[in-house]
Order: sequence, then C-alpha cells, then structure tokens
Amino acid sequence: MSPITFSDIDTKAINTVRLLAVDAVSTANSGHPGAPLGLAPAAHVVYRNMKFNPKNPDWINRDRFVLSNGHACALLYSMLHVTGYDSVSIEDLKQFRQLNSKTPGHPEFELPGVEVTTGPLGQGICNAVGLAMAQANFSSTYNKPGFELSNNYTYAMLGDGCLQEGVSSEASSLAGHLQLGNLIAIYDDNKITIDGATNVSFTEDVAKRYEAYGWEVIVVKNGDLDFDAIAAAIDQAKKTTNKPTLIKLETVIGYGSLNQGTSGVHGSPLKPDDVAQIKTKFGFNPKESFVVPQEVYDFYNEKCIVPGAAANKEWDELFKAYSAKYPIEGAEISRRLRGELPANWESLLPTYTPADSAVASRKLSEIALDAIFDSIPELFGGSADLTPSNLTKSKGSTDFQPEATGLGDYRGRYIRYGVREHGMGAIMNGIAAFGANYKPYGGTFLNFVSYAAGAVRLSALSGHPVIWVATHDSIGLGEDGPTHQPIETLAHFRALPNINVWRPADGNEVAAAYKVALDSKHTPSIIALSRQNLPQLEGSSVEKAVKGGYVLNENKDAKITLVSTGSEVGIVVDAVKELAAQGISARIVSLPDFHTFGQQSKEYQLSVFPDGAPIMSVEVLTTFGWNKFAHETFGIDRFGASGKGPEVYKYFGFTPEGIATKAKKVVEFYAGKEVKSPLNKAL
Repeated sequence: MSPITFSDIDTKAINTVRLLAVDAVSTANSGHPGAPLGLAPAAHVVYRNMKFNPKNPDWINRDRFVLSNGHACALLYSMLHVTGYDSVSIEDLKQFRQLNSKTPGHPEFELPGVEVTTGPLGQGICNAVGLAMAQANFSSTYNKPGFELSNNYTYAMLGDGCLQEGVSSEASSLAGHLQLGNLIAIYDDNKITIDGATNVSFTEDVAKRYEAYGWEVIVVKNGDLDFDAIAAAIDQAKKTTNKPTLIKLETVIGYGSLNQGTSGVHGSPLKPDDVAQIKTKFGFNPKESFVVPQEVYDFYNEKCIVPGAAANKEWDELFKAYSAKYPIEGAEISRRLRGELPANWESLLPTYTPADSAVASRKLSEIALDAIFDSIPELFGGSADLTPSNLTKSKGSTDFQPEATGLGDYRGRYIRYGVREHGMGAIMNGIAAFGANYKPYGGTFLNFVSYAAGAVRLSALSGHPVIWVATHDSIGLGEDGPTHQPIETLAHFRALPNINVWRPADGNEVAAAYKVALDSKHTPSIIALSRQNLPQLEGSSVEKAVKGGYVLNENKDAKITLVSTGSEVGIVVDAVKELAAQGISARIVSLPDFHTFGQQSKEYQLSVFPDGAPIMSVEVLTTFGWNKFAHETFGIDRFGASGKGPEVYKYFGFTPEGIATKAKKVVEFYAGKEVKSPLNKAL
C-alpha cells in the first residue's frame, strides 16, 4: 500500500467533520464537542488507513474502529456519515441524543459502523483487545498459504479517563503479554478531564507504563496539525508485528474553540459566538449548519468507499477460491458467518439419570465442555487464574499464546486471563463482537463476577452471547468464608435486563444451561455452579430445564409448593419427604433461570406456579427478588460464615428438617385462605 499523502482537501475534510460534531452537539444542546475537535485529524487519518465497506458493514475482514472514549461519539457519527454509511444521515446527525434516534449519547453496537457499545470509560480498549484476540485466533485457524483470509487491524481511540480506569490496565497488560501486533491504540493526550487539568490526579508516565506492558509506544507531538506524523505512526505500528502499539497523540481539546485547552469545552455545547467564530476560522459560513461540501463527499468516496468495496470484492473472490481448495474449512467458515452452530451439536451434551453418581455442578460443567469443545470451533474461553477450581479447560485443548513463548499458539482456544475478572469480561465482549459466531466463555468464582459488573452490563445491553462459568456459588464453598461466599450476587445479575442467570441443580440442568447459552444469539449467560456434590434428580431432564423452570415433582394434593435452585433442590427433595411423614403434601419446582422462565408463555408459567397453595422459595442467597414467584422466602439476608460447607448449611438451617419446619409454618399460616399465584396479576 502506498504511503498516504495529504493536501488541502484533507484539511477541509477534517474541518467538515469537526463542524458536523459541533453542530450535532449544539443542536442537541447536549454532548461533548471537545474531544471531536481535537481528535478529528486522527480519526480522518485512521479511516484513510482502514479497510472497510460501508455497504457491507459486517464484512469479516474489515478493520475495526473502537471509540473507547465513547462520549466523543459525535465524531464517530460524523465519520460514519462522510465515509458512506447509510446508517447515519445528516438528519440522523440532527437528531443526535434525541429519543429513539440512531445517534444516542454514547455509541451503541446495533448501529452499523459501531463495533462495540462504549461509554463507561475503559471498556472500549478492553473490547479492542478482545477483537484483536479473535482476529488472531481466526486468522491462525483458517489462513492457508496463498489464502490470507483474515488480516485486519483493530484501531482504538482512548482518553485519559480510559487509562485511569483499572480495567484498561488489566486488558492492556494481557494484550502486551499476548503480543497482539494487530492492535493499534491512539491515546488522546489532551491533559484535560472534567475536574480540570489532569495534573490534579493523573501524573504517571503513560508511555513508560505501556512499554512495561510490552507495547510499542510512539509519540506524536502535534496531533492537531501534523497529519503526516499520525500517518507515519500508524505505518510504524503496522510494521511492529509482535507487539500492540500505543500512539500517544498530544492534542488540544476543543481545538479552534475560544475555550480550547480547558475543561469547559469537554462536555458542554459551544456558545453561539464560539460556533460562529470557529466556522469562520475553518473557512465555513457561520450561518450554515451541517454542511458537507460535495468535494468532501467525493474525497471520502475516492479514498475510502471505492477502495473498501474493491477490497471486499477481492476478498469474496479469494474466499470462493479458498472454499474450492479447502471445502471443509470453507463450509465451516460459511456456517460461522451465518451465525449457526454445527448441526446437532446439542446431541453431544451429556444426560443423566437418578442412578448416576452425585457430582459437583462445576465438574458437570467440565464434562459438558469436554463433550462439545472439539466440535464447536467458535468456543473460545478460559479462566481468571482459577482453571483448577473452575474446571474450564477441555482435555487436550491448546492455550491461546504467542508461539514465541512456547506456551501455545494463536490457534489455541484456551485463554489464561490471569487475575483480571473485569478485563476478562470486557475482553469477552470484544471477542463476541468480532463476529464469526464466537462464543467466549470465562471462569471465576461467582462472587468475583461482581468485579466485572460493568462489563456484564454491557454484554446484556449489547446482546453479546458471553458465557460466565461461575463456580463456588454459595456458602457451600465453606472455609473461604463470607469474603468469597456470594449472597447478593445472583439478585444483582437477575435484575439486569437480557441476561440468563442459571443455577443448575444437576447434570441435566447443566446441559440445559449450556444449550440455551450457546443457542442464544443476543443474550449473555451466567452459569452458577457448586463446589459440593449434587445428586442427579428424579424428574429432571434437559427438555424441561431449557424452559428455565419446571415442575420437578408434581402433587395434585399439595398444600405447598417449594421452589428452589441449584444445590438446594436436592435438599428440598428430602424436605418434602420430611413433610410427607408429617402428613403434609408438597410439590417441587426447580427454577434454574428466572430470565429463560420469563420467556415462556403465561399459561406455562401459571402451570408451574398455579393458584391454590402457598409457594415458598429456598435458596442460600439473598431473598431479594424472590417475591416475584413466591409468597414466602427462605434464604440468607446476611453475610455467610467460614466453616465446613455442610456445617455452614446446617448453621443457617438449610437441612431437610430446617426447610420442612419453615414449610410447615407457611402451610399453617395460609390454611383456609384463598391463595393466588404471585404470577396471577394484571401487569
């Protein structure tokens, strides 16, 4: 590729983008003009370097652009407009930050041209690491001599705020270790945050920090005007194939504004007189808004749109020839690009009968992963330094590592995330966003998924089918005590929209959790798993459990329904025997996932939780949230305790006798009263 050269039309294009962002923010009377004014030159140079086709925004070999400092999205929307994305019209720019517009206040994944949802600072750079990891795996898996199907780069823009968030350190450290030469990050070093100059709180040497991570660091002193230096830095970054690159770009926030270089231009629209003078300064009519000169459209068409379409067409021909020579791999890639899993993959999932041995559900998860891992090449996962505890590594799997380390290679599909739960969650979002049907999974203790809450929330908001293998799910982990024992964790994540939160009770329910998680195209999953052994239950099946909740043990004469999850279901089975000995009939419902159950018909839900008898929930976590399904709740609304698991269960009353005693009180309280199901309501 010939070196990029610049002329007056580049300056005009950059100023056009700057002013589109200014107009969008001013029209909305809300937003962030400072970063777009300072970063427009870098965005322009990046898009001139990028390989993409706006008419086919999902092309798998496109370069990716991530705006980690998502508050600067007026810049991204303006770039998408001028580079030919039909998804962002001038009218869409005029609707910036308005209800139901395509241009919300921070970028959202659904908009073509937006690779990931960003806004919470630091997440985007981690997503970019995940995108780069997915590309490294995809290219190493499928590229053949003479057929370089995958060679794209991931570009990320980030600011001081992203670097101050701890999650960026987690992901950047891992990226350096993994030697991701396909990752180019551009740090907007404008020395301003909301509180003022960065010297009030942020005086570290970022360049040395990233060099210590194992990154190439290139400094551009004048990011406002020196387009050649920005282009040269990107060229150098591409030549560095065994390290990610950080381009430290020194810019003036709000470049051209009367308030440039101050925090005042960060998050407030420019005043009318400032808008007028900046338009005049950049050679535009101060009385006109949302102006894109035809020569600017023509320029981006010539430099970006036409070459991108040609590159896409060339790739299509290459893939056609590849598929002819390598039909098995070609068919597999085509299947993945369609977002489909291998045919009948679910038949590989193990099933169980009550005669099978009691096994910890974390071990049942390992058995399930072992059964399907080799047949689903898009499974790409690991653990946050808890592999022997989470049991997340499939037998015979290879580590995802740079070959130079001697620890694995990029074809490997097992990721050693280190003790970086939040980074792992955000990286998994990037892996899922890459496409090719990647199904990332990551293991840690359930209590430490909370470290990654910001990333989990973005998984749900974006619709990334990320899977958390969350072991040690209760007081049952025992001696590690309340610092490690989750109490509020499931209630927190159950409260999130669009996330499956599974707590399976036996092997069939574990298989069901994996089936639903892997079949999900737009919903993440948390699978909470036990350390202690659980019996295989009479009445359970994969077919029932995939509904999220079902009647495990029916009794038409029941005086009470006991609903439970995970390790407590087996105890409830024994509690029902205790009740029967006292002449009290009971039915049992297993409810492994609230969200999946909520997707079922109202008729089905009421068949599981009918009118007529009280319902009591049993779960060794907080009772918060259970009133949706139960009249009475038995749980733990305090922190746990350190001790042997069975003793801790007994201490809190979670024994067959303890549950039966609670249930008997509920039956006595509701005796003779009309009892309606909690689900039987108007709204």
